[in-house]
Amino acid sequence: MVKFAHMADVHLGGWKQQPLQDLNFKSFQKAVDICISEKVDFVLIAGDLFDNSFPSIDILKETFAEFKKIKDCGIPCFIIAGSHDYSVSGKTFLDVLEKAGFCKNVADFEETERGFILNPVIHKNFAFYGYPGKKSGLEVKDLKNLKLRETDEKFFRILMLHTTLDRVVGSLPIDFVDSSGLPDADYYALGHIHVIYNKEGFVYPGPLFPNNFAELEKLEHGSFCIVDADAENRSYSLKKIELRIKEVEQIALKVKNAVTATEETIYELSKKNLEDKIVLLRFAGELENSKISNINFKLIEDFVMKKGAYFVLRNTHELREKEETIEAELKEENVGEETMKAFLEKRASKFNDFAESLIHSLSAEKQEGETSDDFSRRIFEESRKILNF
Repeated sequence: MVKFAHMADVHLGGWKQQPLQDLNFKSFQKAVDICISEKVDFVLIAGDLFDNSFPSIDILKETFAEFKKIKDCGIPCFIIAGSHDYSVSGKTFLDVLEKAGFCKNVADFEETERGFILNPVIHKNFAFYGYPGKKSGLEVKDLKNLKLRETDEKFFRILMLHTTLDRVVGSLPIDFVDSSGLPDADYYALGHIHVIYNKEGFVYPGPLFPNNFAELEKLEHGSFCIVDADAENRSYSLKKIELRIKEVEQIALKVKNAVTATEETIYELSKKNLEDKIVLLRFAGELENSKISNINFKLIEDFVMKKGAYFVLRNTHELREKEETIEAELKEENVGEETMKAFLEKRASKFNDFAESLIHSLSAEKQEGETSDDFSRRIFEESRKILNF
């Protein structure tokens, strides 16, 4: 029996806010320490170790120190690039890690007229194959014609991919790979979609730390997998390792009156224990005769931090102003009578038909696994359909 760790979507350097960037790195450190204490035989990282192909010097220095700990314990590490740390030029800092002897990039392949043939990287009784993730899901078309170079039957075959499979795509408006069309392997070490999935050898371990507000709400903390593989019987068993660094306090606030919302919110927060927690404030509701700008978010966030919170994030995507308020704002801004008249005439007819749908469309959040280009394209297409042009 061989024990190995499977990580993906580490995204070191991904958070702009330093306290959350620090937590992201601490999750990686904790994962490394667990791998060492569990005495795993090797570590797999299925893409997106870094959040971009050229991370900062500080991130690199800290990352190299963690990889040195793994190497000093005699634990090999096998890796592929993901859509974030992939570079079209083929040059990334994963190459520097490999040159330093800290890991082995298993993405070794040949392109033919019929597709791609992956060459194995052999380690004991294991054969590793890999193909990198690419920007905007460009790897999907490549994976539709994929073959593995044949090896001795004794090898336990692991295929490492950073992509979206049909099994986890759900309602995401992105390209995906038909898993039934992939070549046979004993274990599919996957990354890219930030979900936890384990079925029929296809495994997504989840991100090592949540990458945005919605993921903090849904997952609260990061995770990875430790796998016991029986090479002789082509089988494995898996346990999920949860990386609980800080508790997450989710607070949903329904707001009707922005004028009184600040005081009411602070009163609600005063009743909660926020000590050393990541606090998520989600504001929602339709404001009556008031504007969003009437809410003093800074005062609210300062109050949260004074109660000892580790960090606070807020989301106001579901907070709306009534149309009457918008109309009043137009008057306050001395909009010309003709402009106001035209606006009201349109509003009285067709505007009402699509205003709510349009606002809802434009306030949509980027979904897991969706690239910025795909997100922009989806919003534009939805808006175009609503406006009927």
